[in-house]
Amino acid sequence: MKRYAVLFVFLFPVFSLNCALTGPKDNKAPAGFTALFNGKDLTNWRGFVADPVTLRKMKPAEIAEAQEQANERMRQHWNVVDGVLVFDGKGKNLCTVRDYGDFELYVDWKIKENGDSGIYLRGTPQVQIWDPQHTGVGSGGLYNNKQHPSKPLVIADNPIGEWNTFRIIMVGERVTVYLNDVLVVDNVVMENYWERDKPIYSTGSIELQNHGNTLYFKNIYVREIPR
Repeated sequence: MKRYAVLFVFLFPVFSLNCALTGPKDNKAPAGFTALFNGKDLTNWRGFVADPVTLRKMKPAEIAEAQEQANERMRQHWNVVDGVLVFDGKGKNLCTVRDYGDFELYVDWKIKENGDSGIYLRGTPQVQIWDPQHTGVGSGGLYNNKQHPSKPLVIADNPIGEWNTFRIIMVGERVTVYLNDVLVVDNVVMENYWERDKPIYSTGSIELQNHGNTLYFKNIYVREIPR
């Protein structure tokens, strides 16, 4: 009996969160999480300026000017339609205003046929999103890895045009990804795409990647994990 009680306590938070994610209250963060997308506008988001290496070389005034231009591009191509964040296939990535270190992230996404996108972690590409019928590989893998595994363990994508849910856990250099409640990346080191000779940065933005096609996102929730 004690064993069952412990099991219930362990599973209850996951069960509660899944209910919140699949229920009718889209874009309402469950307990312990913050909604990065409010379902109404682009609060908490900014336009993409440059990769982390280039940003470090820019002066504050240059960044400020470039950010204004990037935000204008963002508003032209990223819009909210009926509580869904929609990208029209033009423009550049959408970035969080804040940087994050260790975190747990939930995001619902949907693509069209041959769609291709991804989620940048700490400003670094990427947890892959694409059409497995076109690529033969499922979504969720750490696409830009060269030394460590880059492909997902299994194909867990829903049919094209249906919503999918990522649960991404990033602690230190390692990333775990669940796609539609199926483990597809198991505690794999995420490599630094920008500087291959260095580990991934300790903090950075979360980004929704542009890849020249229509994309849909909602229910974007983050929980920071204390170090």
